[in-house]
Amino acid sequence: MKYYISLFLSLTIAANTSFAQTTVKMSAVKSNNYGVAYSLPKTAIKVTADYTKTTRKAGEFYQYAERYLSISNPITEDAVIYSLAGIDAVTEGVVDKDKSYLVEFRSNSTSPFVTLSKDGLICAINDDYTFPKPEVARVATPDAVQAVNPRSYLSEEILRAGSTAKQAELIAKQIYRLRESRNNILTGEADNMPPDGNAYKLVMAQLEEQEKALTAMFAGTEIKEQGYKEFRIVPDEKDIANKILFRFSSKLGVVDANDLSGAPVYISLVNKAPRAEQILTPKEEKEMDKKFSSGIIYNIPNKASLQITYSGKDYVRKECDVVQFGVQDVLTKQMFDNNKQPIKVIFYPDLGAVKQIIQ
Repeated sequence: MKYYISLFLSLTIAANTSFAQTTVKMSAVKSNNYGVAYSLPKTAIKVTADYTKTTRKAGEFYQYAERYLSISNPITEDAVIYSLAGIDAVTEGVVDKDKSYLVEFRSNSTSPFVTLSKDGLICAINDDYTFPKPEVARVATPDAVQAVNPRSYLSEEILRAGSTAKQAELIAKQIYRLRESRNNILTGEADNMPPDGNAYKLVMAQLEEQEKALTAMFAGTEIKEQGYKEFRIVPDEKDIANKILFRFSSKLGVVDANDLSGAPVYISLVNKAPRAEQILTPKEEKEMDKKFSSGIIYNIPNKASLQITYSGKDYVRKECDVVQFGVQDVLTKQMFDNNKQPIKVIFYPDLGAVKQIIQ
């Protein structure tokens, strides 16, 4: 019969993880004195700022847009405008270089082994571990940029026109002719109809492309690009109160925290159940040192409140687990002395906390 003991099931596991999706199995054998070295993580917070970059370019004949094409709101000046689309934050585990230990087993234990991440973080004892499928990496992809030169569609008459006003008038007439041609094809009244479906699609696409390019000479163009920038912060044992993580500018986008051209984005991280500092007697300190000198040390994270605000609005407000706000404890070596039915221990690799003990 198997008994399942679940520990710390209330731990909130981040959706993203920085760990590689491969593991290494290390056996405790005579050649390594029946010991396996491992590391524990500390918590990092990855903040992702999503933004939209809008590039606006005035048309060459914007002052004639309403007169000839009834466009009442053309773009009248070039500009680049950034807007903050959203902010997200997840916790990740990173190797704590100050928390490396050794799992020691008795020499008569039955084939004990430890499963580690490729970074040396403990994943399991006497059992395999499979990381969840990683998310597809994000790529900032701009919208298609108009590459057509509208002047390539202008007739000799337009190019030789003696004034800007006359050019605008002739281009507007060309736009109306294009619209008329398209409508005639749609209604089947054109003198020369496309012979088949493919030709129809090709002709309509060309008419639309020309009209769009020429109309842009009056209305202007607007191109939107979606982008993002990531920040990582590794807290210590103290709370974070309204720290400026970065700044955001409508003209420059995401800028550094010390760049006063942008408005500040604040991050706060508060330990929800801080523990009072323990004052141990010399005897208690000795017992504590003895306890932690052998066995398997693991983390017990603490809950924290995470908040990220910008311009008076909460973009992130949630609870998360933070290793630095918690404590450590020990699984005794005697747990693994059962040769008939070895105990299995599964960890949360990004927290170094015990997930499950199986006997």
